[in-house]
Amino acid sequence: MFAAIFGSVEQGIIYAIMALGVYLTFRVLDFPDLTVDGSFVTGAATAATMIVLGYHPAIATIVAVLAGFLAGCMTGVLHTKGKINPLLSGILMMIALYSINLRIMGLTADNSIGRPNIPLLNAETLFSKFYSWWGNLGIDETINNFLKSMGVQFVPSTWGTIFVVAIIAVLIKFIVDWFLKTEVGLAIRATGDNKKMIRSFSANTDNFVIIGLGISNALVAFSGALIAQYAKFADIGMGIGMIVIGLASVIIGEAIFGTKTIMRTTLAVIFGAIIYRIVLALALRVKILDTGDMKLITAIIVIVALILPQVLEKRREKLRKAKRHAERLSTDGGVLKQEANDLAKT
Repeated sequence: MFAAIFGSVEQGIIYAIMALGVYLTFRVLDFPDLTVDGSFVTGAATAATMIVLGYHPAIATIVAVLAGFLAGCMTGVLHTKGKINPLLSGILMMIALYSINLRIMGLTADNSIGRPNIPLLNAETLFSKFYSWWGNLGIDETINNFLKSMGVQFVPSTWGTIFVVAIIAVLIKFIVDWFLKTEVGLAIRATGDNKKMIRSFSANTDNFVIIGLGISNALVAFSGALIAQYAKFADIGMGIGMIVIGLASVIIGEAIFGTKTIMRTTLAVIFGAIIYRIVLALALRVKILDTGDMKLITAIIVIVALILPQVLEKRREKLRKAKRHAERLSTDGGVLKQEANDLAKT
């Protein structure tokens, strides 16, 4: 149980970066961007290819982020300049990225043809380089000895992964919070809320849409690059259903933690991604389910996350109405009692 939850938290934090990108498009920009399924693989493929070709993992990750940014910008250009429907423009870019990703990974082959996957088992990654420094600190031994004394049978080989991905996710969160409060960030938020109003101020909403989509897919590609280095492989099919995972994280986080402020919402998205991975891991521990049921479980989680807040809100509204009705009856009863007393005195 502890092993499943621990691994889910590690993966959930990395996927939270992708969920923040999905939040920017679906909630802030109000753009149903399906490029995510392709740009996630683009980040993984670019990072894995450059690492295999001998580039430093940090440089490979930065280039992967830039590749995701370009993919998002292309979706924005298709929509704003090509006047293509937002949903269709995302689908078209997602389809195009499938072939592009095969070509990117094919750069590691001698004939440069498409390649469906790249193993990184013996390659240096950001995580392996961090472990070489982390292992000399002795933190793993201290934490694991404490857990063993508490009766925990499973202890992870290292706590470095969860430490470094947590720092990265929190840093990305604060950068997103800061960006959304800048002049460009506020313009992007306003474009998502009311595009016609922003145009009335002579603002170029097309540029804001392109920038917003680019930043969103840059975050998605960054998450893909980290997942590839964490899982030690990149695969052409690893992005399938990624948009649903991102939406599930956003919806779960918003339903549980609320959306009163930007800072609170982005934090909710991060925790939503972690909760989603934990629920998925626990569901897979049920004997009648296996890994082939992951998509079904994901769909059920999203359905519950969408319906449950509505049910709870209706229940709260019913309780509020009952409370107001009781207060009104109490007030009316008090007035009648006072009038009766006045009549009795006269």
